[in-house]
Amino acid sequence: MIEKLAKGLSTVKTQVSSQIPEITAKSAEANSSALCAFLRRFWEIRLFRFFVIGAVNTLFSYLIYAGAILIGMHYTLATLISTVLGIIFNFFTTGKVVFRSLEGRRFFLFMLVYAVTYVVNILLLRLLVDVIHINKLIAGALVTLPVALLSYYLNARWTFRGVDSRSNLIYEETGNDANA
Repeated sequence: MIEKLAKGLSTVKTQVSSQIPEITAKSAEANSSALCAFLRRFWEIRLFRFFVIGAVNTLFSYLIYAGAILIGMHYTLATLISTVLGIIFNFFTTGKVVFRSLEGRRFFLFMLVYAVTYVVNILLLRLLVDVIHINKLIAGALVTLPVALLSYYLNARWTFRGVDSRSNLIYEETGNDANA
């Protein structure tokens, strides 16, 4: 009797073991599909897009700044170059991806916002580098967040002031955005 029970358990184990890869594959496919649907839905939230694109824009500008510092440029010139290139890159990525609008008339306001943030950036860097004597690369990293927050605030108030405010911070229905 014990032999029959052991043989039966062995048969069940073999059958279950052969089905586990199939079950696992189906679960992984379902989970992958659900994750993709969740991410697509999440991508429609304008605030989420702003944070993702803001991170890309910040990385772009900081890499230019760091590269310029590493080749021996003064931090004010490195900041100027990274700001100018960042303005162009940021306008296209923020306008196209975040606000889904590339109205040329907004570029002038965008440049004004970045002129203000450039001055604030230089003042903060001057304080950190020349007064407090912090390493230029570390100082550049430290001023990134406050300058980015100032940029967001000024762009929301000036540059993209006419953009449908109902969808700035909440879910944006695809096709219902006036600027889509």
